[in-house]
Amino acid sequence: MDCNILLIEDDMHIGNLTKMFLEAEGYTVNWIEDGSMALNKIDSLKPDLVILDLMLPGKSGVDICREARAFYSGMIMVVTAAEDEMSEVSLFKLGADDYITKPVRGHILVARIEALMRRYKLVQEAEKSLYISDAYGIVVNSENQTAYYEQKPLNLTNSEFEILQLLIENKGKTVSREHCCRVVRGIEYSSYNRSIDMRISGLRKKLIQAEIYNAIIKTVRNQGYRLVKA
Repeated sequence: MDCNILLIEDDMHIGNLTKMFLEAEGYTVNWIEDGSMALNKIDSLKPDLVILDLMLPGKSGVDICREARAFYSGMIMVVTAAEDEMSEVSLFKLGADDYITKPVRGHILVARIEALMRRYKLVQEAEKSLYISDAYGIVVNSENQTAYYEQKPLNLTNSEFEILQLLIENKGKTVSREHCCRVVRGIEYSSYNRSIDMRISGLRKKLIQAEIYNAIIKTVRNQGYRLVKA
């Protein structure tokens, strides 16, 4: 299973053995020993999984886990010693997704990593489905306001993107001019206001410039617009 791991462990022997074992299993592993470097590394590497020892020099694993959750959405597995007083509830409240106690056995660690990554991929797919819409090869991402056709970006204005997203979400159906006006920021609906028509015209030109010939925006007289297969 493809997975980029950041290992934060100050014990040289444990860190070296863990890194070697996980790399032998096909994982990509970056290893640091100092807790004070952890947050910058998590931010720059953006690993799928952080394996985090609680007892670290520079900054404790507890602080790292809590502070990382302000910007990091990947998985965190905490490594605890048997005598650590942190309860399971406390670890999960800090932001940990799982924990494992020392001494860590390799096959158990791998099994836990695989379980976490299955969860992580399900979450990513669920989040992606909330933001991604597509029709006739055109894909829009509402999270970052981008649109693509055959993986090539479309150069759209904000209002053109909003109209395209609306039409894609209602592909094959007529969207009223009033609905378009409500969605596009800065346009007040009026039967005499042609602003939305001008934006539709501009969007049509952008689709032609992008060599999108299998989808067209049809004007439905006295009703609105419809994105259909050409």
